[in-house]
Amino acid sequence: DMKMSNTFCGEELGKFGFGLMRLPRNEDGTINTDETAEMTDRFLEAGLKYFDTAYVYEGSEAAAKVALVDRHPRDSFFITSKLNANAAKDEADAKNQINVSLERMETDYIDFYLLHALSKKNVDKFENYGCWEYVKQLKEEGKIRHFGFSFHGGPELLEEFLSRHEGIFEFVQIQCNYLDWTMQEARKKYDIITRHGLGVWIMEPCRGGKLANLDEENSKKLRALNNETSDASYAFRFLQDLENVKVILSGMNETDQVIDNLKTFEEHKPLSEVERKVLAEIAESMKKGVPCTGCRYCCKGCPMELDIPMLIECYNNMKFASSLNMSVRLDGLEENKKPSACIGCGQCAHACPQGIDVPSVLHELDEMYTNGPKWADASRSRHESIKKDLHMQ
Repeated sequence: DMKMSNTFCGEELGKFGFGLMRLPRNEDGTINTDETAEMTDRFLEAGLKYFDTAYVYEGSEAAAKVALVDRHPRDSFFITSKLNANAAKDEADAKNQINVSLERMETDYIDFYLLHALSKKNVDKFENYGCWEYVKQLKEEGKIRHFGFSFHGGPELLEEFLSRHEGIFEFVQIQCNYLDWTMQEARKKYDIITRHGLGVWIMEPCRGGKLANLDEENSKKLRALNNETSDASYAFRFLQDLENVKVILSGMNETDQVIDNLKTFEEHKPLSEVERKVLAEIAESMKKGVPCTGCRYCCKGCPMELDIPMLIECYNNMKFASSLNMSVRLDGLEENKKPSACIGCGQCAHACPQGIDVPSVLHELDEMYTNGPKWADASRSRHESIKKDLHMQ
């Protein structure tokens, strides 16, 4: 059944959701609303209707208005948005985000509303701004229908949250895929949410595209199992096997991805033991790198306007695959866009949902790039002291 249907919160949800964070963009950086409309149309035609956006996704809510609200009956789809305490100047600003979202999308209500990207670093802000009570109030006012939160912390913090705010939320959105199942303790988080009787919403099922475009060696392992299916389909099928997963979001940015993913969700084909074993092997082989998902939250506040996800990709490749073409990629950058341009302000580390110590990574990348792969051990101890300084700030 294309919908892989499930009823939750009294709503008929399809198991596959469309994440509107990574929409196709024009050369000038604006969202390509024509292609977005084509993608959303295909998704709706397949009988699916869950769309996920957020106050902080640049241009996304406005694109949702053009592609969805203006072109389809409002009750034919679900739209989400999120309240991001980090992006607010103060409590009033945080509480006004819903009004901005409603205005951008030109709708009277939001179906699923989330407190956005909760973690150890920002939980106090959400507490101080009274966000928990506020979402309850929004539901009473009819501005939102259901609410949950998206989470980027560890299992202990999640357990503490859910125990402290028992009975408020209906679902929790976590990053989960066959790599993070063990690497970021997604399995523990899944179990905690399930034990608390809440639905699990999945983000980053393909790890920001990493599991949709595996390196040649790992991709070959999957093709040996089945030459007809994409790398991404295995990532989705891994999640389809988890009983309490209600919505799996994919941040698609081209029509072909929509077509391929819809094909995967036409029916549920449980993974075989052999397929599970191969996915576990691939995950182990990938655990060497820095866990960047390419969400680009780090880029916004960077005073040097560095392309941090691209630099981290170079870092992972140079450090773990000794790939020559990565240093060639860095050669082609302007001096003020190379890793050496990082001033170590730590804005990026603060914004990173994965908790990556970005300045240390960029510093080490600069060492590797400048000195070749055998950079001196002395520099390592220097990185450690930089890390300590950053964590103390």
